[in-house]
Amino acid sequence: MPLTSDSDIARVLDETTTIALLGASHKPQRPSHRVMRFLLAQGYRVYPVNPGLAGQELLGCRVFAVLEDVPVQVDMVDVFRQPRYLPEIVSAAVEAGIGVLWTQLGVVHSGAIAAAETAGMAVVADRCPAIELPRLEGLG
Repeated sequence: MPLTSDSDIARVLDETTTIALLGASHKPQRPSHRVMRFLLAQGYRVYPVNPGLAGQELLGCRVFAVLEDVPVQVDMVDVFRQPRYLPEIVSAAVEAGIGVLWTQLGVVHSGAIAAAETAGMAVVADRCPAIELPRLEGLG
């Protein structure tokens, strides 16, 4: 079952330093662009992933084609892709040894979430870190 308690979500956000952001966009009006900017401003190291932008720079970060191309071990994968892609994303994340799967608002695939949890990943589903961080800070 995905993590839902404030303390669990706060712990995930506190322990995370590196994030692979799947579905990163170069368009400032897109949620993935705004969230990436927010995460960078919060001090996270973000590795954007988008095959259409691979090799380019986005907000000062090199963009990678696929999760497997990210050259460092990341703590969390933040998914801005359609739910139908989650099973393959989870497989790649498990293979890469990533400990946390975070799916954005509306990105829910129960089979993929169950597979991630079975593989030992912590899962935060159907939430946005750019909403959760300020909300949790407001709670103290």
